[in-house]
Amino acid sequence: MSGLLANFTGEKTAAPNLNSLRGFNVVDEIKSAVNSACKNGTLVSCADILAVAARDSVNILGGQLYDVLLGRKDSLTASLAAANADIPSPFSNFSALLSNFQSHTLALQDLVILSGAHTIGLARCTIFRSRIYNDTDINQSFATSLKNDVCPLTGGGNNTAPLDATTTMFDTVYYQGLTNQKGLLHSDQELFNGGNNQSAGLVTYYGNNRAAFWKDFGVSMIKMGNLPPASSNGQVRLNCRKVN
Repeated sequence: MSGLLANFTGEKTAAPNLNSLRGFNVVDEIKSAVNSACKNGTLVSCADILAVAARDSVNILGGQLYDVLLGRKDSLTASLAAANADIPSPFSNFSALLSNFQSHTLALQDLVILSGAHTIGLARCTIFRSRIYNDTDINQSFATSLKNDVCPLTGGGNNTAPLDATTTMFDTVYYQGLTNQKGLLHSDQELFNGGNNQSAGLVTYYGNNRAAFWKDFGVSMIKMGNLPPASSNGQVRLNCRKVN
């Protein structure tokens, strides 16, 4: 897991993550507890800790538990270029989003499902400013509220807004927002307005079917978690912020 490394130019400073990744201290605390309990830290990787923490966070916020397969290794380095290429941009159109997912052997349904993780969290003004001032597929009252309260035309780039209306609940309000033209990110709204009928249909379906969303989210998370690493080399780090 290269996103945790402290002294590398890599995932932490990649454009989609810049000034947005949080919770590293929580991972450190979990790793310290695991190190004390399990063979001095040589058994459970930081990558596995993140995978389990993501699953448990979903459950704590109201979502459904799913199986997490373990055995990942931690990377030996981090790559800014790879992170910028592999992490979908919030400015991407639908075809670029789908191409990105397909390049990692993930399908259109995985794209729509995993984007549903945006039912929690915040985004910075600098990420959605272009959408609220330039996009046409946006609810105008929604855009006006963001312009007045959060994101002026200039300045305030680090001001934040929730990705959906119930940002501390793992629910389907994210999808309902997209059907009402209230997606905060351009890339999110593209799932409904990007010209792909299958994607738009899935957005509507999951917006009306919480149980299906919870079930399929777990399936897609397992699928993504089983993707092969970029390199066969790896280790179980003793400290998640640095290689051994």
